[in-house]
Amino acid sequence: MQAMNAVTPSLYRILFVCMGNICRSPTAHGVFEAKVREAGLTERVEVDSAGTHNYHVGAPPDHRSQAHALRRGYDLSNQRARQLTADDFEAFDLVLVMDWENQVAAERLCPPRHIRKLRRFAEFCERHDSPIVPDPYQGGPDGFEHVLDLVEDGSEGLLAHVRGQLGLGTD
Repeated sequence: MQAMNAVTPSLYRILFVCMGNICRSPTAHGVFEAKVREAGLTERVEVDSAGTHNYHVGAPPDHRSQAHALRRGYDLSNQRARQLTADDFEAFDLVLVMDWENQVAAERLCPPRHIRKLRRFAEFCERHDSPIVPDPYQGGPDGFEHVLDLVEDGSEGLLAHVRGQLGLGTD
């Protein structure tokens, strides 16, 4: 008698993208990873982040992003910045950019067959009406808090979408 092969659930991969991968995308990465953990989906969902520019490759997230995130219970300290590559569009199911500028940069890099994977993260916000997650880098503490507000909101909508994609609920 042959042993039945266990069906391995599919892995859904999400990449968050901003300009330098030190503020918005690592914040989204950390927040969404926590939401995935809370939902018990760590074996089904993989999260990463990247930047459209190579300004900070290898650097940890901005100390302000880390501090504001940690106050809300999100630890970003193990992340390191990397640059978005064309291969990322093959490897990830969703590539979520933070604003229009990074959408244009990502579109230039994206192979045409994968353009459907490229979306703005703010599309998943349910309570906030913002087309983008604005860059807090040049601003003060309020900007980092606003990013967290948008990211927490968008993460809830994104988690519902991912559940639907995995056949665990409706999108």
